[in-house]
Amino acid sequence: MNAAKKQTAGKSTAAKRVAAKKPAARARTGAKPAPQATVRVLRRFRLVFNAVKTHFREVEKKAGVAGAQLWALSVVQERPGVGVTDLARAMDVHQSTASNLVKMLIEQDLVQARKGGADRRTVQLHLLAAGTRALRRAPGPFAGVLPSALSSLDAGTLARLERDLGKLIAALGVDERGAHIPIATD
Repeated sequence: MNAAKKQTAGKSTAAKRVAAKKPAARARTGAKPAPQATVRVLRRFRLVFNAVKTHFREVEKKAGVAGAQLWALSVVQERPGVGVTDLARAMDVHQSTASNLVKMLIEQDLVQARKGGADRRTVQLHLLAAGTRALRRAPGPFAGVLPSALSSLDAGTLARLERDLGKLIAALGVDERGAHIPIATD
């Protein structure tokens, strides 16, 4: 008698049926998805990526600046005198990324950096007229369509997405430092 039969020999018929179904349930849980499911999910990712790319192309075309630059401009507009560190926090990017964005914005005469604070070492950012015009021309949302869409979701949906995307990220084996680099940093 094999091991599976020995385990179920002393059980009722109903218990035997439940025991017989358990391995199949475990197999389904760990089983590879049907190819059709993989294709459907891939298509959904394409829809998301293409929506983001389309928005950034539209921003570039209408405002003349990249998406991440537009987001930085909007933060400076909302918080005149913001520093690079606070800009990085507001955009959830690394400070060096924010510094590079600011450098590009200064070179394009969209923002001005002024020394401020008690010791005159702190850089404070202020929007220039060209930056204001770029914001007026740009389609919203300034932070991008993906952050806007994510903020419209309920807490349960966001928690599921976070958990499930965590599994996908683990399967991809990506360097998680990339999480603090904006999608559009041209």
